Amino acid sequence: MAHSCWPLLLLATVAPAVVAGQDPPRRYAAPFLASAPTIDGRLDDAVWQGVPWSDAFVDIEGGAKPAPTWRTRMKIAWDRNQLYIAADLEEPDLWATLTTRDAVIFHDHDFEWFIDPDGDTLRYFEFEINALGTVWDLFLDKPYRVGGKADNGWTITGLRSAVHLDGTLNDPRDRDRGWSVEMAVPWSAFADGGRTVVPPAPGSQWRINFSRVEWDLETRDGRYLPRTGADGKRLPEHNWVWSPQGLVNMHVPERWGVVEFLPPTRTP
Repeated sequence: MAHSCWPLLLLATVAPAVVAGQDPPRRYAAPFLASAPTIDGRLDDAVWQGVPWSDAFVDIEGGAKPAPTWRTRMKIAWDRNQLYIAADLEEPDLWATLTTRDAVIFHDHDFEWFIDPDGDTLRYFEFEINALGTVWDLFLDKPYRVGGKADNGWTITGLRSAVHLDGTLNDPRDRDRGWSVEMAVPWSAFADGGRTVVPPAPGSQWRINFSRVEWDLETRDGRYLPRTGADGKRLPEHNWVWSPQGLVNMHVPERWGVVEFLPPTRTP
């Protein structure tokens, strides 16, 4: 979602480097909410109606790859206390198995976000959730490719999240319509020991990206199972993202998109 009215100089301070042939990073302007949504996963609160949907997600490698089979889109908003994230995922086969917090949630279908507040490509945050509402929140000191280590002990204190299912979970006998995700994340989660000013000032811009992991499924003995190849291993997952990475790796923060936090709307 492009916003050509943004100050170009300000964008230049956080815009990821673009190489020849790479899709440009996407940008999103997050409105300030005068009242908070109810976190129930349904996305039908009146306050969400004025928050724009993002462009549909694309393949993680970019527009040169086939478009995702099912549409995914998100919304971002904020107030002085919390960051609000909503997502809508088309899905004909609602499937989730993991129920333990901080399990490797992308072994199920999932929705994910990644946030680097100061845009230095270091010390960033990751969150994953499945259709059961099971979450994995973690912190990385730097990307894995340069020796980064995940801190699974990092927990979003005060997180409120919910999913809503438009269909039946883990039932191959029918075709589902999809699921939606809604969450309120306290700004204190991103304080990082005082390294990040929270809440952000109006006009601040953070690097951010969103991902959806989708597996090819088959039905055996009345239940969903991930498809496997001749070697018995799962077929590769599909990675659909908001801002394309140009490669199959979400842990390249310099290629994430950019969100700007808009100021409160002034009333006459």
